[in-house]
Amino acid sequence: MDLSSVPMEAEGLRDEILRWRRHLHRHPELSFHERETSAYIAAELAAMPGVLVSRPTATSVLGRLEGRRQGHRVALRADIDALPVVEETGLPFASEHPGVMHACGHDGHAAMLLAAASLLSRRREDLAGEVLFVFQHAEELGPGGAQEIVDTGVLAGVDCVLGQHLWLPLDAGRVGLSGGPLTAAVDSFDATVCGRGGHAAQPHLTVDAVVLAAQVVLMWQTIVSRERDPLLPLVLSVTRIEGGQADNVLPDEVHLVGTVRSTDPELRERVLGRMEEILAAVTSAAGGGYRLEISRGYAPVVNDPSLARRLGPILAEVLGPTAVTPATPSMVGEDFSAYQQVAPVCFWWLGARSEAKAITYPHHHARFTVDEDVLPLGAAALAGAALGLLQDPMEE
Repeated sequence: MDLSSVPMEAEGLRDEILRWRRHLHRHPELSFHERETSAYIAAELAAMPGVLVSRPTATSVLGRLEGRRQGHRVALRADIDALPVVEETGLPFASEHPGVMHACGHDGHAAMLLAAASLLSRRREDLAGEVLFVFQHAEELGPGGAQEIVDTGVLAGVDCVLGQHLWLPLDAGRVGLSGGPLTAAVDSFDATVCGRGGHAAQPHLTVDAVVLAAQVVLMWQTIVSRERDPLLPLVLSVTRIEGGQADNVLPDEVHLVGTVRSTDPELRERVLGRMEEILAAVTSAAGGGYRLEISRGYAPVVNDPSLARRLGPILAEVLGPTAVTPATPSMVGEDFSAYQQVAPVCFWWLGARSEAKAITYPHHHARFTVDEDVLPLGAAALAGAALGLLQDPMEE
């Protein structure tokens, strides 16, 4: 099957892709509240020949397209939720919901997957197998919509799950694809250093929680610099310190809040354990105490190496021989990792940055947007990936 015509077919859907993206951008909804979003997507999918639509959860959508012949089953996923951000883009289709914005590209993800579904429905006669279109809710808020989709069982028996993310660190039209870890495990912590407060003029009568907290923060950083293999990615960031209300009173307690990000499962467990050991040792040595709460976040996305090797030539055939480049892993979190429970996965970055168009603001920024010229390419990438894998079975 010649995949070189897929980008031209996708380009023919440009107006529709922009209509979908701009409608979704104008009407963003937060995680677990994507009611209008999912209803809109379901209606658009239902109008496509051969696509059967269901609702695995209250705010997600699943489309199924069966080919004329038996074969493998490929799932394509797009997330659809927005963020609690006040939009400052000034776009003519800016958010009409105050304080809610598509500041991460999920509106584009949904539009590209709708376009891929349209492209594949037109090629139903060419399909040997089945394609599932997963419009997933609540990527931005743990425990995440992906786990809920997995728990419904609707993906049982799929051979692989594919996804892509519009990516501002990468120039428009480039694809970052590699096997192995692509994103990080994301855990958060809320620690309380407990001392004994008192007058700042009499520190000898207190257990100074501020000094203890400072020692804890510095000791935690030695985990990163001295206790882990420097070739293993690790981030330990204290992002908020709170304690005290007056300049002449030492507080009883100081709160330390932050995030730990890693890609290695063993390192993840060791770091969280060492954090508590240090917290306990520093505070007990001075006669203080502590409380610690760890919130486990998403697991790392780890691309199946074999699947990534197969997809590289397919995406190069669709988008051009120079479009695909090795992916640079990121320490962001992504609940796409939940799909690893049901099948091999592959997730790639789709560059959406344009210096010439001043499209450079980072994800989650109030002025974030994407180069819309990329959207037909992303639709072609998804459709071409499915076609390529279904025509050429996934064994090595």
